[in-house]
Amino acid sequence: MSKRGSLLAIPVAGLIAGTFDITYACIFNYLRRGTTPIEVLHSVASGAIGGPAATAGGVKTAALGLFFHFLIATTAAAVYYLASRVIRFMITHAVISGILFGVCVYLFMYGMIFRVAAFHSNRLPWDYPWIVLLCNLGIHMFGIGLPIALVTRKFSK
Repeated sequence: MSKRGSLLAIPVAGLIAGTFDITYACIFNYLRRGTTPIEVLHSVASGAIGGPAATAGGVKTAALGLFFHFLIATTAAAVYYLASRVIRFMITHAVISGILFGVCVYLFMYGMIFRVAAFHSNRLPWDYPWIVLLCNLGIHMFGIGLPIALVTRKFSK
């Protein structure tokens, strides 16, 4: 892989996965609870600064939430990219690897990160209603893991 490709793979994959995920989050939460995109972004920011502070911050904390969201997506892309340098299967079998990586990202976010976030959730990944669990797992597999894997494969040629 060229130096240029390695420098582009991570941010491109993070941008695509982050865009799919935040779009899903805004649509799903609006349909489920009438939540606005600003409220979704406040929810993301609340992981770092807590719920009341995130809500009180208005557009500024919504922007912070958007920044954190894309930082997380880009970090996931970096993890996949770096692992694929060691485990070539992740490049040669990008579809299955990406889907499985999406499951791992979901379990990591809902099983670990949410437990230590400022809003502190004690819910486990499978504690959500079935429709929420399936939709959230689906976006992690097909909207986060798969695009990251496919972009990494494309830039690995």
